[in-house]
Amino acid sequence: MTRDPRYDILFEPIRIGPVTARNRFYQVPHCNGMGYRDASALAAMRGMKAEGGWAVVCTEMVEVHSGSDVAPYVELRNWDDQDIPTLARIADRIHEHKSLAGIELCHSGYTAANLYSRETPMAPMAMNVSTYHFDPVHARAMDKDDISNLRKIHRAAALRGKKAGYDLIYVYAGHGLGIFQQFLSRATNDRIDEYGGSLANRARLLREVIEDTKDAVGDTCAVPVRIAMSEFLGADGLEPNEVEDAIGMMAELPDLWDLSLAAWPKDSQTSRFSEEGFQEPYIKGVKKLTTKPVVGVGRYTSPDTMVRVIRQGIMDMIGAARPSIADPYLPKKIEEGRIDDIRECIGCNICVTGDYTKTPLRCTQNPSMGEEWRKGWHPERIRQKEKDAQILIIGAGPAGLEAGRALGQRGYQVTIADAAREAGGRVALECRLPGLAAWGRVRDWRLLQIGKMPNVNLYLESELTADTALEFGADHIVCATGARWRRDGAGHHQYLPVPVAAAIEVLTPDDLMSGMRPRGKEAVIFDDDHYYMASVLCELLVKEGITVTYVTPASVAAAYTVNTMEQKIIQARLLDIGVKIIAGQALSAIEASGPVTSCIYTGKEERHETASLVLVTSRKADDALYQGLKQMGAPVTAIGDAWAPAAIAHAVYAGRRFAEEFEAKPTDVLEVPFRREMIALSV
Repeated sequence: MTRDPRYDILFEPIRIGPVTARNRFYQVPHCNGMGYRDASALAAMRGMKAEGGWAVVCTEMVEVHSGSDVAPYVELRNWDDQDIPTLARIADRIHEHKSLAGIELCHSGYTAANLYSRETPMAPMAMNVSTYHFDPVHARAMDKDDISNLRKIHRAAALRGKKAGYDLIYVYAGHGLGIFQQFLSRATNDRIDEYGGSLANRARLLREVIEDTKDAVGDTCAVPVRIAMSEFLGADGLEPNEVEDAIGMMAELPDLWDLSLAAWPKDSQTSRFSEEGFQEPYIKGVKKLTTKPVVGVGRYTSPDTMVRVIRQGIMDMIGAARPSIADPYLPKKIEEGRIDDIRECIGCNICVTGDYTKTPLRCTQNPSMGEEWRKGWHPERIRQKEKDAQILIIGAGPAGLEAGRALGQRGYQVTIADAAREAGGRVALECRLPGLAAWGRVRDWRLLQIGKMPNVNLYLESELTADTALEFGADHIVCATGARWRRDGAGHHQYLPVPVAAAIEVLTPDDLMSGMRPRGKEAVIFDDDHYYMASVLCELLVKEGITVTYVTPASVAAAYTVNTMEQKIIQARLLDIGVKIIAGQALSAIEASGPVTSCIYTGKEERHETASLVLVTSRKADDALYQGLKQMGAPVTAIGDAWAPAAIAHAVYAGRRFAEEFEAKPTDVLEVPFRREMIALSV
């Protein structure tokens, strides 16, 4: 297949200062939960992006000094020469595929509490540090010596970046995480000296550091600036017009402008709350201010949209973090005319949870993400079968479809059977809920790939029993039969079932997704799951005219979504649509008149009168078929939710893992099933 000429513009080389990118695809800096701890895994992940055709591949933010320590978060470090080998390993892997390597140097100012280094934080002004744990630490106001030292620190880090082999050395003023943005913003700069007050003064340090960096490394390295176009604080903070004025003052000084929003949750909004290209209104004016290349992001997966933003002069290069995670090979697939093979990002932000939980990056769409080095997985390739086998997969949800796709790619004869009328399992149901339409891509991409494989057959409306499954005569049976939401109240806070009166209507997410509705015009939703489901069901019912009260043992609605950066947006949405939120209440019993809850602090009980109660607490594996086959001695494995319910990303991973390990040498239970980066002890 050949590239559609419409997309030729995406593959034009772009000059960035002293270096040239071979096309317009630019993997902007993004965090990954690996950082300095998992250097080889991180290098392999970045190298995979380069292999897939991204012309520029950048690191995450990289600490420039021990006084800019963001522990417990696991980012890269560039504190001194000891860090150069780690940084070089990443650059080398990027260079293996002829891509440019970028390093995003960062001093985090008041967002670095220095919990590991125990240095005193500093910022443009004296203020509390900003951390998710509300650490009782203050940043002191920087004096002139501190500013001078910061310039020296950044220059030294830039020189180390050059020594490590990087082609682009960033000056970072974005996301509220870079100290140069903190100087630029009125919200964090009350200085009355030459570094405060007017915009020119607040931009002074940014200008000086750009000049310092260009002087230090600009002969061979490009110097991009990443800047936040808005802080969404109104006149109290940075607004697009003022940022454009600042860019205009320095228009030709850096070699590239990388545009973002602040804070990070605004920059990486989920598909539930934003569409592809949602940042365009904030960035569309910058190209008129500079002749230097402009990069922007917006969760772009459509090549037609990419061409449009370039032709309209909105940006010169297509920036991406999440789409490059979902499909590291996105540029190559466009180049090779394989548009329908693009594994499109669903905008769920499960990738972001890696950084928030300090664990390796994962992706709902791309189960190989983060496993390139640890397990040797590749997003496009998988080892071929060693001998023939017929495999029966029961269940066409995310785990079953991924297992079938990957096993088919290996060359096995695969049959997928599902009792439902449509494939997709939970994804087919959930993608019809408010805001989750993009999640259907998990099903659609796998169905498309399976449809190209003559050795994989899918049969719907095909309910199997243990006996009929055995009659099929498969060499191995995979049970991917999913899970069902519980209706007995057991969840995170209450592990055991609670008493349920027969007279009350108790519904679950499965009931609502199948079309059932509360029998009255009001309902209580009890959320002891804490992810997205309960809040989405609130929206569903309110849109249909039902008054909803949301009750949870947590302190906020949808508590886990702090890790996907949606919690505040979700809580605001629920309040805006009139949902009453009652927090800190555990479920004690379900009486005929409604649920009885107790305060998680005092134990004081409260009754909530309702004709209908929706329980969103936990799910139970639908494993009866698996257990029956196992008792009959069949060669059977349960995967995904049928083994242990979890997020969709876990189910997809389970499908890939089964395919990777099928007929491989069994791993001893005492062995670690993946590679680890081990620390060498000091002498």
